[in-house]
Amino acid sequence: MRKIRLASLTGIVGAALLATGAVAAVQNFPMVGGAAMYPTKNIVENAVNSKDHTTLVAAVKAAGLVDTLSGPGPFTVFAPTNAAFAKLPAGTVDTLVKPENKATLTKILTYHVVAGKLNAADIAANAKAHGGKATLTTVEGAPITVMKGPSGGWWIEDAKGGKAKITIADVNQSNGVIHVIDSVLMP
Repeated sequence: MRKIRLASLTGIVGAALLATGAVAAVQNFPMVGGAAMYPTKNIVENAVNSKDHTTLVAAVKAAGLVDTLSGPGPFTVFAPTNAAFAKLPAGTVDTLVKPENKATLTKILTYHVVAGKLNAADIAANAKAHGGKATLTTVEGAPITVMKGPSGGWWIEDAKGGKAKITIADVNQSNGVIHVIDSVLMP
């Protein structure tokens, strides 16, 4: 009788873990925007599940970059959150996603992508080898600079002097890696 109760309890706990997504956390899949990010899924497949990246996903769709970011890559994506987009002047996002602004939107989005898969250790090694700053060339063609902040953490400086903090690093994807950032980078 005791073995039956234990088996039932184990089944109930297992079902509860599945229902809450805790299994993903137990298996070390990072959680972004309330969703597990699976390394077997591509950048777009994971991003659409993040509640923190709905603006980014809408922008990627408007720019026609879904197929590219679903492709083999590999890519390193510095992914701004909804809160990062909300820091832009009022109406900016609504204006950028209009069809007539597709070229500008594409330029901004591809400025957040670097060819190849660069995890945090790769970026740190690059920075160490170059006096504390890693200069990366984006798919857009302009550079970004990644450096350690004065109070810790890693920061990205864009071409206009704007800065974004990497808030979640090393979210591995089947076609690269995502680093979540708290501001939108501008070429």
